[in-house]
Amino acid sequence: MGNINRRKVLQATVAGVAATAAVTGSVRPSATLAAPAIADVLPVFKWRMTSSFPKSLDTIYGAGDVFAKTVAEITDNRFQIQVFAPGEIVPGLQALDAVSNATVECCHTASYYYWGKDPTFAFGTAVPFGLNCRMQNAWMYDGGGIDLLNDFYKRYGVLGLPAGNTGAQMGGWYRKEIKSVDDFRGLKMRIGGFGGAVLARLGAQPVQLPGAEVYGALEKGALDAAEWVGPYDDEKLRFQDVAKYYYYPGWWEGQAMLHFFINLEQWTPLPKPYQAAIKAAACHANTVMTARYDMLNAGALRRLVKSGAELRTFPVEALEACFAATTAVFDETSAKNADFKRVYQRMKEIRADNYMWFQVAEATNDTFMMLQSRKAGL
Repeated sequence: MGNINRRKVLQATVAGVAATAAVTGSVRPSATLAAPAIADVLPVFKWRMTSSFPKSLDTIYGAGDVFAKTVAEITDNRFQIQVFAPGEIVPGLQALDAVSNATVECCHTASYYYWGKDPTFAFGTAVPFGLNCRMQNAWMYDGGGIDLLNDFYKRYGVLGLPAGNTGAQMGGWYRKEIKSVDDFRGLKMRIGGFGGAVLARLGAQPVQLPGAEVYGALEKGALDAAEWVGPYDDEKLRFQDVAKYYYYPGWWEGQAMLHFFINLEQWTPLPKPYQAAIKAAACHANTVMTARYDMLNAGALRRLVKSGAELRTFPVEALEACFAATTAVFDETSAKNADFKRVYQRMKEIRADNYMWFQVAEATNDTFMMLQSRKAGL
C-alpha cells in the first residue's frame, strides 16, 4: 500500500475514533461537526523520544522512526515525535529514567535493561528459556500481558507498549569451542540480565559492555565471548573477525521485545484519538521491525559463514544445565519478589500451552520444510 493510500486509511480510522470520542465526551467539539472537522480542532503536540539504540543499528533504531512517522501520518502531522540517538539527550541506558522524571515524553528501549531496578522488568523483553516471538505477541496482545506489565510499570510513572522484536537471537561469538558445560567455567562473556546471572551460576564471568566496546575487548582477549543480537547486526559489528565460533540458540533470548515507554502524566490527558494513534503506530512498528530482521538475517548469515564464521550448536548437556540453573534463579527470585512471581506465573502458563500447541502443527510443518531445505529442495 502506498504512503498516500495508507495515510488516508489511517486518518479515516482515527477520524472515526474522534467522532466516537466526541459523542462520549472525551473530546468536546460540536456534535454536528463532520469527522474531518473534528480532527482539525485537535491540538498540536511535539514530543521528544530518546532511543537506547545507535543509528547504525538501523533495524532497531529504525523502529523508533517507523513509530514517529506513523503517528505523524495518522494525525496529519498534528502529533510530531522527534527521535534522538543515545547521548543526544541522555545516555542509552538512562532512557527509562528520562521518561520517569519527564526529561522527555517517551523513549524507545528494552525493558530488561532496567532489571537491576527490579527483575520484573525483564519480562517485557526476554527471559532465559522464555517465549518465542509469536508467543510473546500472543501474551501481550491477547493474553493480558500489556495490562499486566503496565500495572508494574506505573510504579515508575510510565506506560509501556510493545515496540519491535528481534525474534530468536544467536548465542554469541566465542574464541574457543563450548564442548560441555564445564567450558563455561571462567569464561569472560559480554552478557547481561538474567542470562548473565544464569551463566554466573555455572562459573562464567558475565561482563557488561556497550556494543561499541565489545569488538576491541574480544580482539585484545579481555573477553572470551560476546552475545549481541543476530547475523544482521553482528555482521555490522565485525565480531567474526575476532571470534570465529558462532553459537546458537541464544537461549536467554528466544525473542527480544522492545518497548516504547511514555510518561504517564503526558499520556493520561491526551485526546483519545491521539492515544489510539500511538497504540496503532506502536503495533505497526512492532510488526515492521520483526519483518525486517526476518528478511535481513538469512543473507547476513550466509555472508558470515562465507567469511569464515563457524556455526556451532550448544551441546544438549550445556542447555540442560542452563535450563536447570534458570529455573533455580527464577524460583529464588519469585520467593523474594511478589511482582516477579505474578508475571512469571502467567508467562509459565503461556509457555506451557503454546509449546504444547506449536509442536503439534507448527513445528512439525517447519521441521519437514527444513529437511527439504537441507536437501536443496526449496
